Amino acid sequence: MQRTPDLFDLSGKTALITGAGGLLGPKHAEALIECGARVVLTDHHLDRVVKREAELNSKYDKRVATSHRMDVTNKGNVEEVFSRYDSIDILINNAAKDPKVKKGGGLKPDSRFETMSEEYWSEGIDAAVNGTFICSQVAANKMLKNDRGGVILNISSDLGVIAPDQRIYRKPDVAEDMQNVKPITYSAAKWAVIGMTKYLAVYFANKNIRVNCLSPTGVFNDHPEEFVKKLSSIIPMGRMAHIDEYKGAIAFLCSDASTYMTGENMVIDGGKTVW
Repeated sequence: MQRTPDLFDLSGKTALITGAGGLLGPKHAEALIECGARVVLTDHHLDRVVKREAELNSKYDKRVATSHRMDVTNKGNVEEVFSRYDSIDILINNAAKDPKVKKGGGLKPDSRFETMSEEYWSEGIDAAVNGTFICSQVAANKMLKNDRGGVILNISSDLGVIAPDQRIYRKPDVAEDMQNVKPITYSAAKWAVIGMTKYLAVYFANKNIRVNCLSPTGVFNDHPEEFVKKLSSIIPMGRMAHIDEYKGAIAFLCSDASTYMTGENMVIDGGKTVW
């Protein structure tokens, strides 16, 4: 019987993370590295993951990370990156297109449902839905071939569980048809990710491949003060998430600490979806 700390040991495991050049991707990587895994950082923007690779290898004073440009919607590109490694034991599907609210700008009126173009819709769905499908398919085939099983962890959102409260994006003295909104593409994509998680969990349940989902809420990243106040007011804990607060969940879901858990969506949102 394993001691509890040993359940989190990922020594000898290789984890591939998509969208690793963004805000949470590097933190997912830190969680796995600190449990003993080596990580493969992928992103559509090579410069972002090259930078993250250097930062992680420097932080841990050894080669714990490698990086590649990878378009998750291009199956040939995904297969080529996966082929560089003897095994991929853990896949974190983190890539998505998420319009952010930032100082000096943010969500655009073209995100409104009434006037949204088919192109905008397709772009918003592509990375999260098609990318999750393609990467999960390539990863599962590699896991099955190596006969080692593995873990697929999909990253969804609290907005895949509940609809966004559009009031927090509103600006005073702005015409209704020009008000910013969180687009339907984000909610639709994140709902789909949860659905794929449940489907694949059952599909691979007897193949030693576990598939789970993590749904975080907004993570503070120098957002405008007004937006932070509005969002915090609809979270029972009264604040946005800190950037490090999902590392424990990543370690749990990707390790032997969760060997009897599959098909679940772990929502960590300060209580936002509870009330």
